[in-house]
Amino acid sequence: MQTSQAHEVGKYLVTPMTRLTDTGQYAASVSVRRGMHDRVFRLVQRFDSAARAARYALAQGRHIVLNNQLA
Repeated sequence: MQTSQAHEVGKYLVTPMTRLTDTGQYAASVSVRRGMHDRVFRLVQRFDSAARAARYALAQGRHIVLNNQLA
């Protein structure tokens, strides 16, 4: 699992993560953290590069935070 640089979004720290799957594609996950609490979301879509997967994970994490979807 590769972790990309974390980004602050309001009170949250959003960290995209990627993983190379058995099929040679990249899976994306995103960690959304506030203080000591952290939630990790696994994303369904697969990508041909780790960079694309990380960009997608970051965008999804920002969307989750900005649209109050953590409740």
